[in-house]
Amino acid sequence: MDTRRHARLRRDNLRMVGKLTLVAVLMFGFGYALVPLYKHICEALGINVLSLSERQAAGFGRPSAQLANSQVDRSRTITVEFDANARGPWDFKPALATLKVHPGELATVMYEFRNRQPRVMTAQAIPSYAPKQATAYFNKVECFCFNEYTLAPGESRQWPVAFVIDPKLPRDVTTITLSYTFFEVVGKSAAARAEPRL
Repeated sequence: MDTRRHARLRRDNLRMVGKLTLVAVLMFGFGYALVPLYKHICEALGINVLSLSERQAAGFGRPSAQLANSQVDRSRTITVEFDANARGPWDFKPALATLKVHPGELATVMYEFRNRQPRVMTAQAIPSYAPKQATAYFNKVECFCFNEYTLAPGESRQWPVAFVIDPKLPRDVTTITLSYTFFEVVGKSAAARAEPRL
């Protein structure tokens, strides 16, 4: 009796292993087929994302015309002014004072920082905008703001700010000032000084 039950249990286990193996093979095959499947769906719907990049890589067509961002408003130019306020004994400044951009166009500006103190410090930056109505239209893609940074004595760093100005920005706004205030996080700086350096 025990032998029969043991044989049946073994048969059931082998059947389960076979089913799980089949599922694993099917999942692998489905994952492998996703790229051509995605390409066919894009072509059927007229998106052609993959085939467009493949054509450009092969050198067909006019890449500059194909890559033109249709959301960039080239009929207007916005002047973006960059400002930096340092609340303490350190250097903090933008690499550029101003930059002219078209709404919808991606732009990047670097901010430079140097800790001139003979001690470790932790600090962070808070942005503000002028005019205030531009805040909703100034979209940062990458920003160092609101993050805390710990810097060694004399350490220098550069941080990028990548942004896009929404084309829906009111037409009467022609200049936007992006201002950062960089200040020390006092409690964190004291804790960083107390920690042993490895």
